Amino acid sequence: MSEREREYVLGTGADELSRLAVQHRLWSDAATAAWKSAGIQPGNRVLDVGSGPGFASFDLASMVTGSGAVVAVDESANFIQHVQQQAKSRGLAGLSGRVGDVQKLREVLAKEAPFDLAYARWVLCFVPDPAAVVQGVADSLKAGGAFVVHDYFNYGAMTMAPRRDSHDRAVQATIRSWRDKGGDPDVVGRLPAMLVAAGFRIESIVPHNRIARGGDAMFTWPDMWWRTFAPKLVDMGLLAAYDCQQLFADLRAIQQGAGFVQCPVVYEVIARKL
Repeated sequence: MSEREREYVLGTGADELSRLAVQHRLWSDAATAAWKSAGIQPGNRVLDVGSGPGFASFDLASMVTGSGAVVAVDESANFIQHVQQQAKSRGLAGLSGRVGDVQKLREVLAKEAPFDLAYARWVLCFVPDPAAVVQGVADSLKAGGAFVVHDYFNYGAMTMAPRRDSHDRAVQATIRSWRDKGGDPDVVGRLPAMLVAAGFRIESIVPHNRIARGGDAMFTWPDMWWRTFAPKLVDMGLLAAYDCQQLFADLRAIQQGAGFVQCPVVYEVIARKL
């Protein structure tokens, strides 16, 4: 494993790959609607910023068809390898991957033609310099190109109803783990100013508020998240083992109908390069 992947906040192993696949399926409706609102069409060149293993990239490549192209950029060589393998097996000839730091897009994309659209989902909240990402996207887009972002603000509002201490402690531990790596779980609060400074006009800001009840498909999102990440928080020394076990018990109670999870609100921002 590379040094970059050891620093990857959520990990790049098989458990994270599986979680990201489910997460994308649950949020693909919002992503597709946002891309359509931004004007995606066949023949477009699209940049997937911080693509992970490429689940959004695969859908983007299908939407721009064989006449378009999608370039997926991520710091994880494991994830980009997955993108390349899947592009071949799915017959997505226009999809390619680049291993690189999304805070240095100008270097990563030095020989790439300008893009019509860029997409970043749950990326800006993890990087130490989100403004550098925004500027890199601006430099990579054509005039009139769209930048679509899905990310967090007020992540600490995520909770269970009724409230459980184990869950609230896990949320606070998650926030600490991200901030320790230089991330910002409230990054969307700063995003409008970054976009304007980089030469964008903001077209829309829309919140996506999801409730997860036991038996609902959306419950899979927080359930898989905590079962994957809470043990890592214990290993980091940020969450007590007792709280982790109690959290799992509280998730089982929710699954059986005892309340619901207020998921973190995901903010959708669509901006246009001037």
